Amino acid sequence: MVGAAMTSRDVILGRIREALRGYPAAGAVPRDYRGSDDEPADMDLLAGRLADYRAHVHRTATIGIAATIARILGDGRVVVAPPGLPLAWLPSRVEVLIDDGLPDERIAAADAVVTAAAVAVAETGTIVLDASADQGRRVLSLLPDLHVCVLRPEQVVPRVPQAIARLDPRRPLTWISGPSATSDIELNRVEGVHGPRNLHVIIAEDGS
Repeated sequence: MVGAAMTSRDVILGRIREALRGYPAAGAVPRDYRGSDDEPADMDLLAGRLADYRAHVHRTATIGIAATIARILGDGRVVVAPPGLPLAWLPSRVEVLIDDGLPDERIAAADAVVTAAAVAVAETGTIVLDASADQGRRVLSLLPDLHVCVLRPEQVVPRVPQAIARLDPRRPLTWISGPSATSDIELNRVEGVHGPRNLHVIIAEDGS
């Protein structure tokens, strides 16, 4: 600026203008990072990323979902499920509470919750819930200590931009990258503070 001292704002805006010099007009900046919509997702990468986050990964055919959930839960457990979850996924040896407006205390006292998902990102190992009927209210995936989430291959995308393109921003979105965990100032890891301590992800790989 001429005749006046430059403020921090002037410096920052000047750097942005310099960085954008040579780019086309606003709105036409290249978005090559988005990737192709038909780019295949790497299921092995997803499984590896989930394991890195200390989630337990189970890969099975769709017909084996109920048996896999039964092995995870064991007998006599109390399980909360959203109203749109396929009943065929739920083993007969557990007590199932369908959420029709259950009080928070009842949900928190359950041993586990079973949900589906809206989309998953292979590159980041992130699962997104959007409160659809097979996922239910956000509180379901936050209060029980164990969350079992079932993924279908067509729900897995390579990277975050493809996931964003599939999601409705008007819906309540919950982004999950592993079990709930945080660290204090001394980097001591504590799990279960903001959600379940245990996350099991079932990948139904045949897509049927």
